[in-house]
Amino acid sequence: MKPKLFAGLLLGGVFMSSLVEAKTERDAFYWNDQIGRGINLGNMLEGPLKKNGWGREPEIRYFDLIKEAGFDSVRMPVRWSDYADENAPYGLDAAFVKKVDGYIQAAMERKLVVILNIHHYEAVMESPDEQEARFLAIWRQLAKHYSKYPQALYFEVLNEPTQKLTAERWNELQKKAVSEIRQTNPERPILIAPIGWNRIDKLKQLEPPKTKNLIASVHFYEPFKFTHQGAGWVKLDLPLGTEWAGNETDRREIEADFEEAVRWSEENNIPIHVGEFGAYSKADMPSRIRWTRFVREQAEHNRMSWSYWEFSSSFGVYDPNGNTWRTDLLNALIPAK
Repeated sequence: MKPKLFAGLLLGGVFMSSLVEAKTERDAFYWNDQIGRGINLGNMLEGPLKKNGWGREPEIRYFDLIKEAGFDSVRMPVRWSDYADENAPYGLDAAFVKKVDGYIQAAMERKLVVILNIHHYEAVMESPDEQEARFLAIWRQLAKHYSKYPQALYFEVLNEPTQKLTAERWNELQKKAVSEIRQTNPERPILIAPIGWNRIDKLKQLEPPKTKNLIASVHFYEPFKFTHQGAGWVKLDLPLGTEWAGNETDRREIEADFEEAVRWSEENNIPIHVGEFGAYSKADMPSRIRWTRFVREQAEHNRMSWSYWEFSSSFGVYDPNGNTWRTDLLNALIPAK
């Protein structure tokens, strides 16, 4: 990754920061390099907090831990749809926005790049025509609110578009959302997604908006029977005990997927961010470590930034009960010096 220099100050209560790198052309590949090695704050702000659901609050100390461990960025999934009015003009809950502002500021004060997305907006996937105006209004408000924030804050249009968001419908809606963002954020890096849970094999159906500083975000959980074994939310029957040996066949299957992403990237001149990858805690730890290390190596070998899923929940690299990193899993992500 290229070296980075951050500068920050507090001015009128608004955190201002900048990324500076001399004599470097700041194209999309530059901005993707700045993401570097990242981690998701999963099962936190994307949980249905307003309804006393499974989400929990991040802790400011987490940002210290993440920075000290050697990560460059945090991906911040947020269930904004729970905090927007149901009727026009679809106003966002000011108190919740202020809370998110505090987390963004905390990350940036620790010189971490932040990816902010719309996560778990199920209604827009189930009824895109009915929800389009609300979805775009949420982005209009977020874009305006964060327009003065530094370029170290990235926007991601929507996490894992699926259901009735067909390729045609999603391409249309994503372009409209990017257009809304560009009204107030002409230079900000924006992460766009293919349909089908951000799958690599759906990249070929993605029509990128015609604007600069775009990064394509893909998610990687293959082989699914290994990474999601025992996961209660998965409808498929994925029995426990599936190992990932990391033999030549295992490695080649993953390499082929990454090669497909590289081809798309080269054809479209758009860099790739692996926005999520991880193996559920029901898999055996030696297999999780082997798989995580190999996927991370593939991403870096192909000049892809990445964000591990996730910090401290069911895929977590950090044990919140023991207040300690799962060291071998962390070393698979950030090799010990």
